[in-house]
Amino acid sequence: MPWSNQGGGPWGSGPKGPWGSGPQSSGPTPPDLEEMLRRGQDKLRTVLPGGNLGGKGIALITLLAVAIWGVSGFFKVEPDELGVVMRFGKYVRETPPGLNYHLPYPIETALTPKVTRVNRIDIGMRVEDTRRGTTMRDVPEESLMLTGDENIVDVDFAVFWLVKAGGAADYLFNIQQPEGTVKAVAESAMREVIGRQPIQPILTGARTTIETGVQELMQKTLDEYGAGIQVSQVQMQKVDPPTQVIDSFRDVQAARSDLERAQNEAQTYANRVIPEARGQAARILQAAEGYRLQTVAEAKGQTSRFTQILDQYKLAPEVTRERMYLETMERVLGGMDKIILDSGQAGSGVVPFLPLNEMTRRTAPPVQPQIQSTPTPMGGTR
Repeated sequence: MPWSNQGGGPWGSGPKGPWGSGPQSSGPTPPDLEEMLRRGQDKLRTVLPGGNLGGKGIALITLLAVAIWGVSGFFKVEPDELGVVMRFGKYVRETPPGLNYHLPYPIETALTPKVTRVNRIDIGMRVEDTRRGTTMRDVPEESLMLTGDENIVDVDFAVFWLVKAGGAADYLFNIQQPEGTVKAVAESAMREVIGRQPIQPILTGARTTIETGVQELMQKTLDEYGAGIQVSQVQMQKVDPPTQVIDSFRDVQAARSDLERAQNEAQTYANRVIPEARGQAARILQAAEGYRLQTVAEAKGQTSRFTQILDQYKLAPEVTRERMYLETMERVLGGMDKIILDSGQAGSGVVPFLPLNEMTRRTAPPVQPQIQSTPTPMGGTR
């Protein structure tokens, strides 16, 4: 006699075993399959004529089952989805959004991946929902990377991707875990691009270049995998030195900024002073060149004048000497403050109303130096 059929025994009444009470039911009792089949047969007998399953009943049941099986091939594709039909597990065709049909299971089956939805994967950070709201948690094992100049930088970035047009079959059959594959490829591509760059451009103005390089490298790798995935954008969220050295790194950056500012100020001063010095030097050179030209021209003029006078002197020496003497005396006595009156027969002294004071205050013209010697009427020189 089995233990479950014992009404009582040495361990008490009820369905008990040798180690205590039997298993207790923790939920609703599952339905009895035999009871369900019996009730279904009873209802079917009441519907069929004669109350039993004859040839017509079996044919009706078979026809109904075939109809239900055939109708099961209809399926709906949403606007953001694409239908992929498989026949005995092999890819056959793609179907557009809307109501479509495939041969019923198990001949054909259909999958409907979302091909227009843009997916996002965060690397180096996780968004968590808490009682206080949404918080961002850093994942250092994903974000810490080595730069080209052997510095460590903490990079958090996001990757946006979707199923490539015409690549739904590759997306479904060539990769097993699309999100994991995209995440691994993105992290590898970012580490490779960061490893080629020094830390200074990474922290300042090279973000756009890095994002473009990572996107191109990811797309190339996924195409080699035949993943059927299109990387639409790579967006760097945060780029900082590690938390342990960020204060020291900021001090270094501040010192570099001061150095650059001092260099710029010195360059500005040099750009202002050097042109001024060059201009002043050019001005001095031009003044010297002008003085040289003036002196040479004056010397040539004096030489020409002396030559002309010499020619005239050779033609008429007496007349030339007299003329030169008179011109010389005119120049010499013209600037003197003396008044000479002729007190001859026609003169009777100084006229009382003669304006002598005004005549003495007139400005004498400057005496021009002469290079050549001045002959006197007596044959000498002055």
